[in-house]
Amino acid sequence: MVRTFYLTFVIAALVLTGCDAKNNGSADNSAANPAISLETDEEKLSYGVGMNIGFSLTRQGVPDLKLEAVLEGIRDSVNGQSPKVSETEVQQSAARIQERQEAELAVLAEENGAKGVEFLAENGAREGIVTTDSGLQYEVLKEGEGESPTAESIVRTHYHGTLIDGTVFDSSIDRGEPTQFAVNQVIPGWTEALQLMKVGGKMRIFVPANLAYGEQSPGPAIPPNSTLIFDVELMEIVNKTNDVDA
Repeated sequence: MVRTFYLTFVIAALVLTGCDAKNNGSADNSAANPAISLETDEEKLSYGVGMNIGFSLTRQGVPDLKLEAVLEGIRDSVNGQSPKVSETEVQQSAARIQERQEAELAVLAEENGAKGVEFLAENGAREGIVTTDSGLQYEVLKEGEGESPTAESIVRTHYHGTLIDGTVFDSSIDRGEPTQFAVNQVIPGWTEALQLMKVGGKMRIFVPANLAYGEQSPGPAIPPNSTLIFDVELMEIVNKTNDVDA
């Protein structure tokens, strides 16, 4: 059992090393680890475990991992060696890294906030753009018909979301899967905009940071204090209240 898990984590670390090199613009990594043929069931399973570990680390935003050190830690742990770094040192290093990250995010949030204000000021002057009392801006792309949802309604929508520089961070359209949710369970900009729409309508909404995620970053794709742009289609009002599963 110990040997099995050792192999799994070694492969995981090697896989992550390959991904790290690729992200830093190195040449083709296909021959970087010739000892791993990925032909046997054990190798394929181990590779899948490694990919999942790598995905988990990326999703959690684990900072600046030195993968050679990760592999060394795995070796020492599996082989029963004494730690080369104490738990206290690890915690202190983690705290210092967190402090650096928070300082960097504060600077980024300030920059994004200024860019958002400038963008919305210019955008609001364009023909066809409506600015509400909250600061939300929208442009009607297609008029809908019938009723508008309330805050308690459950709706089905298609959407495409970008940052103000055009970077796509989420898109049900690209996935080909409409999304269903309660109107009052999304960011304030969406809650307000959806209640201005009718079924079948399409709208482009420009959401100031304070009506989106503010200084909190929900993930690497959306930096703190980002102004967001969504193309939204209201496909259906599923239910007038949120007493059914969304």
